[in-house]
Amino acid sequence: MLLAASGLAREAAQAQSPPRGGRLKQGVTAGVFDPKMPFEAQCRLAADLGCVGFDLVQPRDWPVLKNYGLTPTMDPDNGGVTIPDGLNRKENHDRFEQAIRPAIDRCAAGGCPNLITFSGNRRGMPDAEGADNCVAFLNRIKAQAEDKGVTVCLELLNSTVNHKDYMCDHTAWGVDVVKRVNSPRIKLLYDIYHMQIMEGDISRTIADNFQWIGHFHTGGVPGRHEIDDTQELNYRFVAKTIADLGYTGYVSHEYRPAPGRDPAASLKQAIDIMAVGAQ
Repeated sequence: MLLAASGLAREAAQAQSPPRGGRLKQGVTAGVFDPKMPFEAQCRLAADLGCVGFDLVQPRDWPVLKNYGLTPTMDPDNGGVTIPDGLNRKENHDRFEQAIRPAIDRCAAGGCPNLITFSGNRRGMPDAEGADNCVAFLNRIKAQAEDKGVTVCLELLNSTVNHKDYMCDHTAWGVDVVKRVNSPRIKLLYDIYHMQIMEGDISRTIADNFQWIGHFHTGGVPGRHEIDDTQELNYRFVAKTIADLGYTGYVSHEYRPAPGRDPAASLKQAIDIMAVGAQ
């Protein structure tokens, strides 16, 4: 009861004052915190620092998020779709569909705007064949996603450092898939860390393909550490690019604090870097 009351008070306070995150709605993933920090303490810190979302939290924990005024912004429980075993295999489609349809309903009922999904690894499959198979699957579920107001996000990942052989590893390939599905509820999860490794040219690529992007993740290159001047991207410029495009979704921090860095201070810094002011 006390937790619920504190959550309501926090929501009221947030509604009365502009978000600390500026024009972008910022969120977190669990990796930015001290791994020994209890989940509820993570929620409290994220909210206190100005975050409004928390990615990749299991549905059983969504009520805890909401006690702190946080939105569950990306459901990871996607029916068994994994990075290596994904939508590019037709033999997976019936099984995935049976599990993803209830997941879409759960997101709609629980106020979670996004559901994550993956292409899968190549394993010798030509990229064109894999794209066709992903399009075919996403066409099967897009009407339900549209009806429920839930966006299914196909994640872009690097295939050279972290996820060898992953198929959806370039923006052009991902855009081709979602453009052919042509649904406002089938989009890309544009992970800036991964695409900096694969392509670079981040701000122009985001601007050129903005209509096909539904969600963002941050992370510093190299090492997926802080997004400050220890890495090669100017995240202040990237944040302004995204905000100036009129983006209304969420940008979630998915870096890991470098050894010796205080996670709380690191997160505050990241939020401040991405806090784009008024135009």
